[in-house]
Amino acid sequence: MAGRIKDEDIQLVRERTRIDEVIEQYVTLKNAGGGSRKGLCPFHDEKSPSFNVRPSVGSYHCFGCGVGGDVFKFVMEIEGLTFVETVERLAAKGGITLRYEDGGTPGPRRDPNQRPRLLAAHREAGEFYAATLQSSPDAQAGRQFVKDRGFDQVAAEKFGMGFAPRGGEQLVAHLKGKGYTDDELVVGGLASRGNRGLYDRFRGRLLWPIREMTGEVIGFGARRMFDDDRVEAKYLNTSETPIYKKSQVLYGLDLARRSISSSGQAVVVEGYTDVMACHEAGVTTAVATCGTAFGEDHARVMRRLMLDDQAFHGEVIFTFDGDEAGQRAAIKTFNGDQQFVAQTYVAVEPRGMDPCDLRLADGDAAVRELVASRIPLYRFVLDNMLGKYDLDRGDQRVDAVREAVGLASAIRDRSKIDALLREIAGRVGTDVDQVRSEHRRREAIAAKTTKTTTNGAPAGQPGQQQPPVEAPLPSPAVNFGLPQFADEREALKAIVQHPHLASKHADDLDDNDFTHPISKVLWKHIEAMPWPTGPDSNWLPQLSDTVTDDDARRILSIAAVEPLRAREGNTGAVVMAVIIRLQLLTLGRRVAEIKSKLQRTNPIEQADIYNRMFGELIALEQQLRDLRDRSLAGDVPS
Repeated sequence: MAGRIKDEDIQLVRERTRIDEVIEQYVTLKNAGGGSRKGLCPFHDEKSPSFNVRPSVGSYHCFGCGVGGDVFKFVMEIEGLTFVETVERLAAKGGITLRYEDGGTPGPRRDPNQRPRLLAAHREAGEFYAATLQSSPDAQAGRQFVKDRGFDQVAAEKFGMGFAPRGGEQLVAHLKGKGYTDDELVVGGLASRGNRGLYDRFRGRLLWPIREMTGEVIGFGARRMFDDDRVEAKYLNTSETPIYKKSQVLYGLDLARRSISSSGQAVVVEGYTDVMACHEAGVTTAVATCGTAFGEDHARVMRRLMLDDQAFHGEVIFTFDGDEAGQRAAIKTFNGDQQFVAQTYVAVEPRGMDPCDLRLADGDAAVRELVASRIPLYRFVLDNMLGKYDLDRGDQRVDAVREAVGLASAIRDRSKIDALLREIAGRVGTDVDQVRSEHRRREAIAAKTTKTTTNGAPAGQPGQQQPPVEAPLPSPAVNFGLPQFADEREALKAIVQHPHLASKHADDLDDNDFTHPISKVLWKHIEAMPWPTGPDSNWLPQLSDTVTDDDARRILSIAAVEPLRAREGNTGAVVMAVIIRLQLLTLGRRVAEIKSKLQRTNPIEQADIYNRMFGELIALEQQLRDLRDRSLAGDVPS
């Protein structure tokens, strides 16, 4: 029977887990001011960062797709785990022992220990392989290969290189001796089943551990070393497993991620030794795919690290071999180039050398110079494109121009289009006005083609009638963003982000201070909560659990991460000022109401009513003065 984790243990895990440290394993975050951090959302494709994290309250929210929540919600969504599995994973990382109600155990849907045990098995395997490479006579061929490729023992240890014994049973025996089961070794891709039982997945091969960004080993890349190897493939990689998805993994990213994030540059090479050569030469932004082409999932990972946005900052540099296969790879990359907003470049060594060969031949400086000599990817593609035509013939020049101007449409930085058109004219040997004219003609055709109705009929021509779609009623939360509710929004942000500071001033608030139905609902839930006496990472999640209205939950999620408008000065004074501002508005509305009533009241015929309201007006105006004095005394920035 599934057991329920004790509430106090759940709270302990939440308190000891920094949400920004967990999220930074997947997303590069940068300071956004006001205690908030920002990055590209991992849950939807976006070109400018709208994913906000506020560590002080343990909450995140994306203003692009609307997702939000606490650290548990983030891990559940990004890893596809249940709540219990998520708490167990974070507890394991934090060294926290969980207790279950009624002596129960974790639920049956998924073994919560599978991932940590598979990671632990891979860590053990990596250490076993590394030790074998360093000391086993069987690994002499591997050690010689490392040396021949220009790497010393320090480099091999830095990248965790190892060697799989040729016998084919040593790793299985080693891991089973550590308590791992047959199923765990097979599911993790470390072993395979044969007629005589389990045998090592990799045998007689030089190995590179493939790591997540966090540094955890999740798979291996293995190079063939001996002619009698039954597997003819030069490189053999771990198959897809519960912890290894090759379309989402980049080799070397654990070492390169910080350099990529800080420099805004990534160098994508083709092999494990190329990554090593680049890093050893000082190009610490180098990564490689693991037995697959660079694809959309890789691009998403890279963009989140680079905070790639519409400002055309940063660059992705691909290195390709100079042969025909390398040229095809470059053209394929160009066709998928819209995955990046960062400028995309290609670096090709004239002699066709890859970074590892280049380092061997000419040293570290040559590798750095190769990267520095990068050219825009579109120019590389243009060279290959024009090479198909005999430019000495007039008809071929016309055809070359018509194909080449298509590249201009793919360039995201529109300011560079005219320069490319001039370059085409010079390379083909024709008048630039002719090239510009051809480009305008192509753009006009493209615009006419895309100007169609939703049912495919050209604009202005009759098409199939579409049934009218009834517009949904607007959500009550939609107009909460209007200017007249700005102070209510600020007050909610101050309260949910700093409840221990707000408690000193919020006791004077009531329902009348909130005029929007959403803020009224949230205030009722806040009012029912006990105020914390200090920073409490569990207060906000507990508050969120009490809110059942979807609109209110969404507004609460936003309030938890959106920075306060006043970002300078003492936080306590800012919180006080925001709350006092809300009270001042309420008092101002009350004063205006009483003055209006006084104007409509006869002071002689309704003397008692008039005098009572006049006395109330004087009292309210005194409260206004007192509140303004408190605000000024707090030295709060306006």
